[in-house]
Amino acid sequence: MCRVGLLAGVAVLALGVCVGARAQEQRPMTPPPEHDVKRLGTTPEAVEPPSLPPDEIIRKFVAKEDQFAEVRPTFTAKRTIRISEYDRAGTIIGEFLQVSEVTRMPDGRVVNKVLEHPQSSLKTFALEPEDVKSFERIPLFPINSAQVAKYDLKYIGTEKVDEIDTYIFKVTPKMVDRAHSYLDGIIWVDTQYLEVVKTYGKWVNELGDVKFAQMPFTTFETYRENVGGKYWFPNYERSDETVHVKEGDFPVRLVIKWTDFKPLAAAVTDTTPAATGTAAPAGASPAGAPTPPPQR
Repeated sequence: MCRVGLLAGVAVLALGVCVGARAQEQRPMTPPPEHDVKRLGTTPEAVEPPSLPPDEIIRKFVAKEDQFAEVRPTFTAKRTIRISEYDRAGTIIGEFLQVSEVTRMPDGRVVNKVLEHPQSSLKTFALEPEDVKSFERIPLFPINSAQVAKYDLKYIGTEKVDEIDTYIFKVTPKMVDRAHSYLDGIIWVDTQYLEVVKTYGKWVNELGDVKFAQMPFTTFETYRENVGGKYWFPNYERSDETVHVKEGDFPVRLVIKWTDFKPLAAAVTDTTPAATGTAAPAGASPAGAPTPPPQR
């Protein structure tokens, strides 16, 4: 797996990025453990134009992102959040672990149910279980039709990523505000199916880099997995940073994994007939029917 660095104002191209197989193979895009980062210099070589006009590529992959964003709330998955601390020799000296799963409760509510309660042996920074909820602010599909006008998407080349040929776009916010997070980074788009298969970058707003509670993570590398033969959902997110404390500098790593994707159970409607002599108003829900949960 290659981790691509961002250079301010410079298009950055990663070579040798490992991703998973094509949609019809339905294999997870599980990145290998090592990085091999190569950056272009301050004067990148000119790139050949893509086989399709960049505006057409953008229009088509944004339409796919809208589709994936609409369908994703109808699926559940197990989510594992792991934060690891390392000493100078690369040995793990502390960890935080939480496992949860989105599920529908008997009353119809959709909740994130904790399967393994948070365990922490972190030493370099304090972390409360509630802090990990801040990761829910990271948009799963950032370049959608509602946001694309706020970005400058610059085509910077093509790359063979495992079995997939991809177009590479540098993504830079043109306008930001305090209420939303915007991706400042790079995306890889399948040249055949025009679907985003990987993203890398920081989340920014009007105040600068978005901070997630007291955690040091700002730059995220996200891979996707094909689900159901037609949807590409994020399944692996990673961030590497360094914590500076009086004892020295310690590498820390965040890994978020989504596994076991499956359709979310449908809400159950109470079909018990109304009591004798009592008529429900036209258009009203049956007595005791749960309120449909809001879209997440």
